[in-house]
Amino acid sequence: MQRFGRIETPSGPRFVELEGERVHVLADAPWTTPHRTGEVMPLGGVRWLVPTTASKVVAIGQNYRKHAEEMGKPVPAEPLIFMKPMTALNAHGAPILLPPASQEVHHEAELALVIGRTLTRATEAEAAKAIFAATCFNDVTARDVQRREAQHTRAKSYDTFACCGPWMVRGLDVSDLLVTCRLNGELKQSGRTSDMVHAPAKLVSFISHVMTLLPGDVVSTGTPSGVGPMNDGDVVEVEIEGLGVLSNPVRR
Repeated sequence: MQRFGRIETPSGPRFVELEGERVHVLADAPWTTPHRTGEVMPLGGVRWLVPTTASKVVAIGQNYRKHAEEMGKPVPAEPLIFMKPMTALNAHGAPILLPPASQEVHHEAELALVIGRTLTRATEAEAAKAIFAATCFNDVTARDVQRREAQHTRAKSYDTFACCGPWMVRGLDVSDLLVTCRLNGELKQSGRTSDMVHAPAKLVSFISHVMTLLPGDVVSTGTPSGVGPMNDGDVVEVEIEGLGVLSNPVRR
């Protein structure tokens, strides 16, 4: 398996490959098979950015049966897709900002996929090959806003509502991974990716028949049950087996 990310450097954001306790700066995005520049930094001293440069974030609703049940909604016969703007992307360690318009903002721990090649009207086999890597994702949601509106857009699109990282992992079998969420150290969500209604390759194929997916785009695959509110001063952690821990403080 390989781990890739993006970090802040004096010369601007750079893609890196993680190796042990060091990061190697890359000449370009990792899905372009770039060479290492020779610049090496200690892992502990870097500031993580969102691990990919996405033109869009496509998210999936109600893709775990128990989550659909807790929301009082049916399991969709086809993947239920919605969008989160790239301006909502938020890095590991950066604060989730609670908007004045909402008094009930929820965490949603999710497995996200990073696309590695341009994809249009792809088969599931082609979609599987186009998934470059996987990462941790928090599909932050203004739940009270969502209840008031038929559409997901406003509730899902506030700045900082698409937490992603800290890095992405290539070569990991994502078919049966444990997905958990902790709030201030207390376990709130726990589920396995094998419980998804629609598997990752099917999701990517389905989306590609609606819109062209570009290298770096993010597809978030839905959340297990246990979603709940976050408040000012909380710390929320999304952990996925084999991927790592995405941690964000919460600020009003």
